[in-house]
Amino acid sequence: LSCAWNAGALVVAGAESVILFVHGLWMHGVVFSAHRRRLRAMGRASRVFSWHSLLGSLDGAADDLAAHIATLGHRPLHLVGHSLGGCLVLNMLARHHPEGIGRTVLLGSPCCGSFAGERILRVPVLRGALGRVLPQWLARPLPEVPPGYEIGVVAGNRPVGIGRIVPGMEKPNDGMVTVAETRWPGARDHTVLPVTHMQMLWSRACLIQTLHFLDTGRFLRGGVRA
Repeated sequence: LSCAWNAGALVVAGAESVILFVHGLWMHGVVFSAHRRRLRAMGRASRVFSWHSLLGSLDGAADDLAAHIATLGHRPLHLVGHSLGGCLVLNMLARHHPEGIGRTVLLGSPCCGSFAGERILRVPVLRGALGRVLPQWLARPLPEVPPGYEIGVVAGNRPVGIGRIVPGMEKPNDGMVTVAETRWPGARDHTVLPVTHMQMLWSRACLIQTLHFLDTGRFLRGGVRA
């Protein structure tokens, strides 16, 4: 069963809200251009938060994200974090408990550890490439996010990415993060799509599922065309 791209219904459901995208390691907010272009065509507003994923600290980045949210007058404000950006969002929610947040979607975020990241950190010549934020996330217990925040998680099961060079990586995975690592214990819903870690940044199916959760609090069932 496939789900058609029903833009009209999604526009009505989320016309008054704004979506804030948060990118992951080694990236910039421009990586969400494809999703934001589709949203503009649907009449939906979005913003991006660009942060230094290699410099600074996890808590410092979370504080910067909270400060950025405070400058945005739009409410409800939905949050969408890709990869390490989703972990940053979780840490921010736990530290600051911001008001006016709608729903949150994590895209391929290593919420519960990172086999690939841990293995790379063991190689001195590669350790610096991961910066400080990811190691700090992996070294801590999971943050205590207040239960009032509705969180949905999208995982991928197409194993194409740098994780393929890491021996022993559990399947299914998206090439960088395993499905098991995305299972945030406080999530309201979880879905797995046939996409790679990077495909989540432009996948039409990923955007459909993201919007459905932001608008309804649940992911679509029965499959979505990638």
